[in-house]
Amino acid sequence: MSTRNPRSPKLEGRWRDLIARWERSDLTVRDFCFNQRISEPSFYAWRRELAARAAAEPAVPTFVPVRVTPTAIIEVVLTTGVVVRVPAGSDPAVVAQLVTALGATPC
Repeated sequence: MSTRNPRSPKLEGRWRDLIARWERSDLTVRDFCFNQRISEPSFYAWRRELAARAAAEPAVPTFVPVRVTPTAIIEVVLTTGVVVRVPAGSDPAVVAQLVTALGATPC
């Protein structure tokens, strides 16, 4: 179909609409084509052609929000109730200084 004839946006749009209407209906292809007075072979040919065109089009990337967090968090609860959270693998000397600065004795 598309190999011999150039694309007609109007004709393609008409068939996209017809196929979408058929998908929303509870009718068989045969009954739908009969009711719309369209040829069954044309319906199948256009459905196949439009599916091939859709498969050939590059996918549109979908972006979703991402929040990057360290893989593991160490939580230190001080006697004062203060909670200190540090990424796993943090320098122990730095964590000890932080805990001391917050008023508790280092672990």
